[in-house]
Amino acid sequence: MDRDNGSGGPSTPSGPTARLRRRKGSTEVAPEVETNGDRLLLNDRNKYKSMLIRTYSTVWMIGGFVSIIYLGHLYIWGMVVVIQIFMAKELFNLLRKAHEDRQLPGFRLLNWHFFFTVMLFVYGRILSQRLVNTVTMDKFLYKLVGRLIKYHMVTCYFLYIAGFMWFILTLKKKMYKYQFSQYAWTHMILIVVFTQSAFTVANIFEGIFWFLLPASLIVINDIAAYIFGFFFGRTPLIKLSPKKTWEGFIGASFATMISAFVLANVMGRFQWLTCPRKDLSTGWLECDPGSLFKPEYYTVPQWFPEWFPWREISILPVQWHALCLGLFASIIAPFGGFFASGFKRAFKIKDFGDSIPGHGGITDRMDCQMVMAVFAYIYHQSFIVPQSLSIEMIMDQILMNLTFEEQRALYTKLGQIIMEKQFGES
Repeated sequence: MDRDNGSGGPSTPSGPTARLRRRKGSTEVAPEVETNGDRLLLNDRNKYKSMLIRTYSTVWMIGGFVSIIYLGHLYIWGMVVVIQIFMAKELFNLLRKAHEDRQLPGFRLLNWHFFFTVMLFVYGRILSQRLVNTVTMDKFLYKLVGRLIKYHMVTCYFLYIAGFMWFILTLKKKMYKYQFSQYAWTHMILIVVFTQSAFTVANIFEGIFWFLLPASLIVINDIAAYIFGFFFGRTPLIKLSPKKTWEGFIGASFATMISAFVLANVMGRFQWLTCPRKDLSTGWLECDPGSLFKPEYYTVPQWFPEWFPWREISILPVQWHALCLGLFASIIAPFGGFFASGFKRAFKIKDFGDSIPGHGGITDRMDCQMVMAVFAYIYHQSFIVPQSLSIEMIMDQILMNLTFEEQRALYTKLGQIIMEKQFGES
């Protein structure tokens, strides 16, 4: 039985029988042991093996992540899609009952039908303009893509209606409650998975910087909280996560804020990370980075000690925005993890899955990322993107909403207006 506090309850079973039972049910929550309070986690020998496994997995994840970032926007988008599929799989299996599923052949296939229908809808809306920009030079592909975009919404709607009818036609007597609960659970999963991923993909194509920095800050905060809690943690932070400590939380906050300021300076100097991707090609990017990514120089005050090596410091304006992202990643985003902890306690499971040794499932790693991705998009749109219409925005609307003949008529009309103005001024 899962408990919030390990003290004052019945004694924990021990011996070979208890160990065997815990081994067989690895996803179930084991009875909690008091890990904070009177003693440091540092003195718990069993924690070193767990830390080694977790570190090994972390190195592999960071290495793979860096490689995908180097490959570019499309590969990062592909990574997000793979993560989504794993998250959906873990969440679909959470309330799955094998006995009922055997009586409902094809019922799991219906879940994935809804999943890929929503994927087509979400990414079709986000990437449609970039797809148009990619095929503009080919007249046949341009017309084909134009038709796909025009009928994209109705296609997705009828795919969803087909799934809805499929569900109704497969309802079985004495299983209505299970089927309707699975139907509702499927839609809840789609909302959770695709809400955050839609914002994540939008951030990627606005510039890898706006995806990479927030994601990195969550990873740094998680690692720093683990290290500070491991070596200095004494005071429990929240009952939902008894291994989280105030020492880890505060230490991670300082580490995340410092990292945000430094990383923004490093990442902001690479056009590959700062330039937005306007199409779906994989070529190198060149753009005017804008004032946010152009360094400003500050003279060091006279009272700084002489051993300080710099008399002038270069700071990118985006670094001040990075501090806001770091503050959110330190204080607010961890509540996504607390929510996930409470959710797992409600279903009496330890992890959402076992895809990553030492970390649990993909969903266990993405709980805080979901919250952070949404905030990063809202912050970027509210405080970074200019609110007035730009030439690029107008051109995007023209390419997306006008046919080729309408674009040619607009071109002719604009030519006439410009000629009349020139003659009028002369």
